[in-house]
Amino acid sequence: MAILNVSLRGTAASTSSSSLPSWPHLSNSVPFSLSKKPVIAKFPNTTILSPPKLRLQASFGKKTRASLSATMATGGQEVLPPALTSTSDPPPLFDGKTRLYISYHCPYAQRAWISRNCKGLEENIQLVPIDLQDRPAWYKEKVYPPNKVPSLEHNNEVKGESLDLIRYIDSHFEGPSLFPDDPAKREFAEELLSYTDSFNKSVFASFKEDGTKAAAGAAFDYLETALSKFEDGPFFLGTFSLVDIAYAPFLERFQPFSLEVKKYDITAGRPKLAAWFEEMNKNLAYKKTQA
Repeated sequence: MAILNVSLRGTAASTSSSSLPSWPHLSNSVPFSLSKKPVIAKFPNTTILSPPKLRLQASFGKKTRASLSATMATGGQEVLPPALTSTSDPPPLFDGKTRLYISYHCPYAQRAWISRNCKGLEENIQLVPIDLQDRPAWYKEKVYPPNKVPSLEHNNEVKGESLDLIRYIDSHFEGPSLFPDDPAKREFAEELLSYTDSFNKSVFASFKEDGTKAAAGAAFDYLETALSKFEDGPFFLGTFSLVDIAYAPFLERFQPFSLEVKKYDITAGRPKLAAWFEEMNKNLAYKKTQA
């Protein structure tokens, strides 16, 4: 049986607990993961507020897409560094290197990690994993005062918020474009990216003890309909994009938890969503982030 651990403001919940901590709002940097321990999940009554509106500041230029699938399908397994703890020394900050601060088990951080991999930037953006249960004080004091992940150290600045970062990585680094040029697809992409918080809110609510399958069902039906809009591929915009990256870390956790704990198959009767999972699992750049 799986347990879905949710905690706020970048603090990981203990996998040994049989219940989840109460949480006042859904942060844009909530680490949660699935444990294989036989623990029954209990969801307290919660109030979930949407995070602030997305800051859409990145500009998107035209980039080649020809090498996208090749980038995602090549390269060996990256040797992942150990997570830094309260006793770890900080990296040499602002020395010209670009660093992506993550937690291996945070879905928000995974968004930025996937984007980095899909752009083929493993050698250009260094991963700096943080142990959120024993986080180093220097991370808040010297790197990112909000004390959340992900954050990106680039050009002597540190930026945060996962949806902003995946746009930034796509628009400021070389590699295949992860955002469409087609105006209709760009417009639909904005709609889907704006829906991510509402989607997560609906699914989390259904996972509470008194939650119903109908609440989650409507959210997954929305995705099924969205996946039917474009016919030039199995992804949300037809071809693989930032939209898939935004949803993947959550869907990969919701699917097994829903099946094991709620006895609810989110792909049943949703062939487009089932095909999306199948195609995503062929993406090696994404698979490498499933730590």
